[in-house]
Amino acid sequence: MEMRQLQALLAVADTGSVTRAAELLHVVQPAVTRQIHNLEAELNATLFDRSRTGMRLTDVGIQVVDRARRALSELDRAREEARSSAAGLHGIVTVGLLASTATLLAVPFVAAVAERHPAVRLRVVTGYGGHLSRWLEAGDVDVALTYSQSSAAPLEVTPILEEDLWAVAPPGIAHVPEAGVELRDLLRRALVMPSAPHAIRSLVETAAARIGGSLDIAVETNDAGVQKQLVQSGIGWTVLPGIMVAEDAEGGVLNSAPIVEPGIPRKIVLARPSSMRSTAAVRMVAELLQETVLDLISAGKWPSARLIG
Repeated sequence: MEMRQLQALLAVADTGSVTRAAELLHVVQPAVTRQIHNLEAELNATLFDRSRTGMRLTDVGIQVVDRARRALSELDRAREEARSSAAGLHGIVTVGLLASTATLLAVPFVAAVAERHPAVRLRVVTGYGGHLSRWLEAGDVDVALTYSQSSAAPLEVTPILEEDLWAVAPPGIAHVPEAGVELRDLLRRALVMPSAPHAIRSLVETAAARIGGSLDIAVETNDAGVQKQLVQSGIGWTVLPGIMVAEDAEGGVLNSAPIVEPGIPRKIVLARPSSMRSTAAVRMVAELLQETVLDLISAGKWPSARLIG
């Protein structure tokens, strides 16, 4: 199995066409066709269904593409790390951020890495906690800022902060107490919530059960932007981290305040795969990610956040 074969495989998979793959790879079309045929012969498997409309991956092809993408990514990373010198750190580091934190974190964090270690190349991916855990377990992400949650695979976890979840009400609600919305009051409302087993949904359901309550779900959506739009339209209330709604509240777009009596905190941790050796670049990126979080909390830009430890 050669690198050229894997590159041809990914190019065809991504474009759906041998012709477009050849253009992408700057080679002639027969060369791409030959690489795919040779790879299929070596694997004794059909990787693509051919039709007049293009090339579509078979089930086996999907599995092979996943492995090939990961293998080429690791080779790319190894090539970058091999360039390390006394002049500074080199390498590629893949960082995972919760979708709810990316808007606040991404720019200052990437800027800090670029300023101090310009030879380090970042790949920033966002997702929900479950996504990030799976990517960490698979080795697709080197370090992530994610929810504290149980994981089937061993992860090296460092608690970073705890923040309160906020109740978010439509703009037509006359008054949402600045001191906070009591959980029992929230449970009387129709709610727009993410589908289980989303981490925030689980936290709210657990807190409700402790006081003998339950959630009145009007609509389910796992898109936080859609959650806010539905609340703005008056469909119901929702629950989001304060980091996602503070600006909306200040601008009068939404009414929001922390949930109280009892409060519902979520813990955010820095996680790395313990089964993988961390490079110097990964360790540096993890440190700058923590430093960025600390700076944002110190500047008052992360509502209801408290550092742990």
